[in-house]
Amino acid sequence: MRIASLVPSATETLYLLGLGDSVVGVTHECDYPPEAQGKPHLTRSVIPEGLEPAEIDAAVRERTERGEAIYELDSDALRELEPDLIVTQALCEVCAVSYDDVRAVAKTIPSEPRVISLDPTTIGEVMRDVRRLAEATEDEEAGEGLLEDAADRIDRVRDAVEGAARPVVVALEWLDPPYVGGHWVPQMIEIAGGLDPLGMPGEKSRTASWDEVRAAQPEVVVSMPCGFYAERAAHEVMRHRAEIESLGARRVVAVDAAAYFSRPGPRLVDGIETLAHILHPERVERPAVGELIEVDLSLPARR
Repeated sequence: MRIASLVPSATETLYLLGLGDSVVGVTHECDYPPEAQGKPHLTRSVIPEGLEPAEIDAAVRERTERGEAIYELDSDALRELEPDLIVTQALCEVCAVSYDDVRAVAKTIPSEPRVISLDPTTIGEVMRDVRRLAEATEDEEAGEGLLEDAADRIDRVRDAVEGAARPVVVALEWLDPPYVGGHWVPQMIEIAGGLDPLGMPGEKSRTASWDEVRAAQPEVVVSMPCGFYAERAAHEVMRHRAEIESLGARRVVAVDAAAYFSRPGPRLVDGIETLAHILHPERVERPAVGELIEVDLSLPARR
């Protein structure tokens, strides 16, 4: 089977299912596992590089309000690959190429590829989509193995934090303007033993004023700007030091959002374990993967 993956989380799942050799094309953002980066790229961003976060937000809003995607599909390259299966998504206009564009191009490909759209909004739906992908690639056994491992690890986290005091947590999926965590992130916080007063499980992340975030009286702030890794997430905290300091949180931690929070795939379990360690280090060991940066707001910001 020849598979074109137009979503980074699908690429990760396909490799975890042992189907890396079947993947013939990926997106320009598919950076995990590292070998996926060597596959032909089928997308590109239309948002210029080098913009500041507020400029990125403005550019994305402008295009999405016009009904335009922020990624472009290389239709010719996709046709040349003649995949049997195309995996995409229609949930988030900021996360992938236009679903309608993919469907239209697929109809012109001689191999008549099947197109499946993975659009989870909760942890349960993320795991359901692992099963859907395994079934679509006729690799149900590997899919069940992934799901059993994920369920066992989540259960271990729940058991570890049971009975512990739940700190108030604010997850910031963007800082300029501030976005509070949505979709699966509030569930991740709950499983990890925290209390998220601002996010709504299964709902989109949303903008919030700093006054609203301050009113939540967070004890822990987790910086997880969508698509950023920990170092950039920490940098964004320092760029907004005054606002973050005003929240009065006892801890501010930056995490690898691109790897463990933004993408709805099996690595969200790593994100749950990471959060559980942040919130309850005496009960949950630090995961072997992913970077955590405890941000010291008293230090000068690095340029």
